[in-house]
Amino acid sequence: MVAKRVLPLCLLVGLAAAQETETQTAEDVKFRTTVNFVAAPVTVVDKNGAYVNGLEPNQFRLWDNGKEQDIRVDVSFQPISLVVAVQSNAAVESVLPQVQKIGGLIQPLIIGDQGQAALIAFDHRIRVVQEFTSNADQFTDALKKIRPGSTSSRMIDAVILATRMLRRQPKERRRVLLLVSETRDISSEGRIRDALLDLELANVSVYTVNISRAITTLTQRAQPPRPNPQLPSARPMPAGVPATPTSVAQSDPTQGGAGNVVPLLIEIFRDVKAIFRDNPAEAFTKGTGGTEFSFVRQKGLEEAISKIGEELHSQYMITYSPNNTEEGGFHEIVVSVIARNAVPRTRPGYWLATVK
Repeated sequence: MVAKRVLPLCLLVGLAAAQETETQTAEDVKFRTTVNFVAAPVTVVDKNGAYVNGLEPNQFRLWDNGKEQDIRVDVSFQPISLVVAVQSNAAVESVLPQVQKIGGLIQPLIIGDQGQAALIAFDHRIRVVQEFTSNADQFTDALKKIRPGSTSSRMIDAVILATRMLRRQPKERRRVLLLVSETRDISSEGRIRDALLDLELANVSVYTVNISRAITTLTQRAQPPRPNPQLPSARPMPAGVPATPTSVAQSDPTQGGAGNVVPLLIEIFRDVKAIFRDNPAEAFTKGTGGTEFSFVRQKGLEEAISKIGEELHSQYMITYSPNNTEEGGFHEIVVSVIARNAVPRTRPGYWLATVK
């Protein structure tokens, strides 16, 4: 049985062993990628959703843009290098104590005895709270030291830093990012596209445990109101209100009702520029073959950690060097398994092109 996952056009990004970027002018920018090596973690489940273990390498086949590839299948467990990135701004103050209790679950459920984990906390800062360690107690203590900070949440920038940390790990290790945060980004300097490209290049799989926005909205402390820096005489009049001699609307009548169209313009911008702009977490998981989870209570958080560990320890790793690198554009990856009622799932593909 063949399972296919197609990545939306807004997420067509590159996977490569080497990347070259050439910038000419703002109107003429070229982006080139070349691919020498592709890694595709494969999860196989039966019709009931249970993981299928014990498959042999000769039971797997893989197509890259419709062309069958010469693949290598590793059925043995690869040691995991994991970065846990935790949102630590003011919005999650009430939820943070729940997150801090999962420190003792990371080693037994996810990385195992041969694994190692690092910890990042992010609000308006991106802090490496704990470098890679195999000491479970050290990681747990570091997680307990995280304190809530500002109102910013630089998720995308945290993902970029985590990817750099994972890229320095040996190639024979599984590289995994666990993101525990809300699904929105606030104030990052990096772009979703750039972060996803880095993840693809480093062969990082992203798993997210999403903190409910409804919970954080209801429980976060109200922020003190900030004074409006704009003078009253410089503020536009509400729609339908006659302009006064001191109002800006007298000299520019269009200013009076301009505020009414701003929300619409924002929504149009999101739809046109990036369908995942409001949920980068979804972009990262779908683009790397990972999975999104969510929780409200402590039990749900612990179950999510358990499910992530179970999936990682049940995966098969397929690697290959594409035989069709002359083809530009998005390369869709399709995996099949010769086994009854077996349904494989892997990353949707990678981007290989020159874009002008």
